[in-house]
Amino acid sequence: MNGIKQSLGSVFRAMLPAGCVLLGLAHLMPAGVMLGQSTTGTTIGEFTLIEPSARTAAMGGAGGALAEEAFAGYYNPGAIGAFEHSDIQFSYNSWFAGISLNYAAGVFHLGDLGTATLALTSLSSGDIPVTTVEQPLGTGEHYSVDDLLLGIGYGFRITDRFSCGLQVNYINERIWHSSTTTFGFNVGTLYQLSPDGLRIGASLVNFGFKSHFDGTDLRVRYDLDPTRYGDNSSLPSALLTDDFSLPFVFRVSLGYPLKIDGSNTVTFAVDALHPSDNSECVNVGFEWQFMSVLSLRTGYNGLFQTDNQYGLTAGGGVAWDGLGYLLHVDYGWTRHKYLGSIQRVTLGVGL
Repeated sequence: MNGIKQSLGSVFRAMLPAGCVLLGLAHLMPAGVMLGQSTTGTTIGEFTLIEPSARTAAMGGAGGALAEEAFAGYYNPGAIGAFEHSDIQFSYNSWFAGISLNYAAGVFHLGDLGTATLALTSLSSGDIPVTTVEQPLGTGEHYSVDDLLLGIGYGFRITDRFSCGLQVNYINERIWHSSTTTFGFNVGTLYQLSPDGLRIGASLVNFGFKSHFDGTDLRVRYDLDPTRYGDNSSLPSALLTDDFSLPFVFRVSLGYPLKIDGSNTVTFAVDALHPSDNSECVNVGFEWQFMSVLSLRTGYNGLFQTDNQYGLTAGGGVAWDGLGYLLHVDYGWTRHKYLGSIQRVTLGVGL
């Protein structure tokens, strides 16, 4: 009985930080979100929601309670504080319509001082021909859409089982000669009931400042009164765009690594997401690992989400521990309802 009470008490203490964050979030949520109205397409920085990790993407995007790779900080900054080693990862994401996304992250363990992290995300559409009504085949010019995120973070262990982390992101979006810049904050906690037992995570991602687009593409010539003659019919003017917020996401996560025997380990992961620009959903994932070398994964992304465009996920990975470094390569496949397959490849080095 005492053991059960202690376990329940541990779960309650683990969920308390998540409850506090959720309570604060409820007061900060826009009215439309709280009333269940759809706000899809009303935010900037949507590229920040594209998952970098091939491993987690193959597990349905359920990564808020995982803490084995540098990309874990993307899903939950609290995982940064749980690291006891350093890790560097690079990811290539083959998005649709020729769009590519590259992501790099490093987690650097500083001993008793905690753990620091650096992150870089770069999205590019490549060159796109400029067309007009008069020149539908192209003007000879090209434009591109380029997005950039630079992040720096810090995490530490409060106790041997409880860790927390914070990451600050510089975010820039550019469309030809117009751009917008803002800052976002990611914060999270991770609690482990036992060294190899259940993990409980809570995180808030992309909580930041509103911003708007500006640039020479929004400079126009304006005729204040087309019915009058003799006045200046070509006044230098500018189009003003509205301010939009980042797509912040509140996530509560469970992860349970189950060691079957000395060679086989299976991990179950579940994330419940409450995004500001979409309906709530649940991501679930499963991983089977053999001798810490070969991994097979599957999952489902976006359960219960209205008009979900994703679904089944799958992938795998291999790891090799040699020369004092842990080398790991992962592959993730995600099905998109309208745009086909999305594939990710991640390379990592554990130091």
